[in-house]
Amino acid sequence: MKVFVTILMLMLGTGAADAEDVSILIKNFAFGPMNVTVAPGTTVAWKNLDGEPHTVASADGLFRSQALDQNDSYRFTFDKSGTFRYICSIHPNMKATITVK
Repeated sequence: MKVFVTILMLMLGTGAADAEDVSILIKNFAFGPMNVTVAPGTTVAWKNLDGEPHTVASADGLFRSQALDQNDSYRFTFDKSGTFRYICSIHPNMKATITVK
């Protein structure tokens, strides 16, 4: 009976939806999109398309990338609900927000 239940659970899944990855492009000295809402467990990937280096740095210190050269990427998985503001620490006028709920 245990084997049957295990197989059935594997076939049907556990009921928890897998969070999808989200991509944010860094282009023309801006994060795009600037405001993103995701589910907990979502991995966000930033990719720098500019010829200048940029960083991805949260205001609360939760995450911070190294300087990303053109075509470099940085990924972070958001496990907790909340609102996370971030900037490029090289160009602090570049601002954006991730909302996790």
